Amino acid sequence: MSGMRTREPGEVFGPRMTLFADVLSIGLATALTCLPLLTAPAALSTACAVLRGAGEGRPATAGRYFALLRQRLRAGDFLAGAVALAGVLLCAADLALAGAGLPGAPLFAVVAAGIGLGAAVVGLRACARPESLTDWRDAVRAAARDAVRDPGGSALVLLALVTAALCAWMMLPLAFLAPGPLVLAVTGVDVRHAAARAGREDARETA
Repeated sequence: MSGMRTREPGEVFGPRMTLFADVLSIGLATALTCLPLLTAPAALSTACAVLRGAGEGRPATAGRYFALLRQRLRAGDFLAGAVALAGVLLCAADLALAGAGLPGAPLFAVVAAGIGLGAAVVGLRACARPESLTDWRDAVRAAARDAVRDPGGSALVLLALVTAALCAWMMLPLAFLAPGPLVLAVTGVDVRHAAARAGREDARETA
C-alpha cells in the first residue's frame, strides 16, 4: 500500500504493523459474517473493498467493514451465496462418490478437484473486483478473464487459499483469522493486475 504514512515520532507501531492488525480484525469480522454461509461472497467482497481503500487513504477497520456491509447487502448477494454454497456441496458430493470405489474414481476425483479449485479461484477473484459491490455477473465475467490472462496471479490466489485452509485445519482458532490474510492476498493480486492492465492501455494509447 504505497499511500501509507511514515511512523510518527514516539509512535510504537509503524504503519505496516497497523495494517497487519487491521487485516486481522477484518479477517475476524469476515469470518463471523461468513457463518450464515449465504453471506460469504458479500463478506469477502466487502473485506476486499475495505482493504483496497486502505491504499487510497481510507481507514481499514472493522467498523468501516460493517458500515459498508450494511450498505450493500441485497438480494443479489444472497443469490451469489446460494450459488457458491451449491457449488461447494456439489463438489463435496462428487468427491464423496469418487471415494466410494466407483470405476474410474481416481480420475474423476482429480477432475472434480481441479474444477472445484478453478471455480474457487474465479470466485475469489470476483470478490476482489470492484464490480462485485454492485453486479456479481460482471464481477464473475471479469474474474474469469483475469484468471486466464493472469495465470501467475491465479496461482497466487490458489496458494493463498490452500495456505488459509491448511492453517485452519492445523489449528481451528486460526480459521477465524485466516480470511484476513486471504483477502489481503486476493486484493493485492487484483490491484497488481489492474495496474498492469492500465499500463498496457496507456502504452497502446501513446504508441
